[in-house]
Amino acid sequence: MKEKKLIIVTGPTAIGKTAAGIVLAQHFGCEIISADSRQLYKEMNIGTAVPSAEELAAVKHYFIQTKSVFDYYNASMFEFEVLDLLNDLFKNTDTVLMVGGSTLYVDAVCYGIDDLPTVDLEIRKQVTERYQLEGIEYLRHQLKIMDPLHYEKVDLKNPNRMMKAIEISIMTGKPYSSFLTSNQKKRDFKIVKLGLNCEREILFSRINNRVDKMIEAGLMEEVKNLEYARETNALKTVGYREIFDYFDQKTTLDEAIESIKVNTRRYAKRQITWFSRDKEMLWFQPDETQKMIDYIEAS
Repeated sequence: MKEKKLIIVTGPTAIGKTAAGIVLAQHFGCEIISADSRQLYKEMNIGTAVPSAEELAAVKHYFIQTKSVFDYYNASMFEFEVLDLLNDLFKNTDTVLMVGGSTLYVDAVCYGIDDLPTVDLEIRKQVTERYQLEGIEYLRHQLKIMDPLHYEKVDLKNPNRMMKAIEISIMTGKPYSSFLTSNQKKRDFKIVKLGLNCEREILFSRINNRVDKMIEAGLMEEVKNLEYARETNALKTVGYREIFDYFDQKTTLDEAIESIKVNTRRYAKRQITWFSRDKEMLWFQPDETQKMIDYIEAS
């Protein structure tokens, strides 16, 4: 029986993962599992750079706009659903692609993720009260002390994510990140990892151009139409929270757009740092699809 392969195509935002993934999928005659934690949501389109209708028609994609922003979803659930899907897909094909840059989602499928303990309500109350009293700097300071590894990659403007990590660290006495990396699970298929990257200046230019195109495509209207859901975790993400700040008259429009670019560039740097730790990852320029094909076929 031929060995089953899951091909991971990952890297920083705006690097060109979708385009490269489609070329590879068409070559190998397989389908694509999306590993993007924001493209999951059907209400979010422009700000998450969802593949175009033409791209989705070219190759079948899974986990694109299948959830509501009001649905609770996490990396553990993604791991379970992807493994279940792979079990079905591998009955008819030897190769499947997974394309996306959400670090926890990629790692959950590759290595597994422990079930996180349920947080004691009293601890949650204490952390929330300290945050309300001392602000976001309290969360940053606490997280840096308790879990410097998670501090390096977490969105430091997202209080909910930091509070979750602090709560679990306090309750268990162990860093939150330890629950994301321990007890690696053995998979019954081979995993081949391809990372896409390019010169930093080129990547940052791609990010800036993408943001400008999002504004031209109607990002302002998309965010405005999501006002009813602005307190959901899904909407507390780059490209949405900055526009909400503009609507709240906290910034000018030009400042909001520049903040999206700056925050997206910071996110891209964190992605690169995270994936660069993986010694199994082989790196390619985004247009080196033939080299990627050769590498996959030789793996």
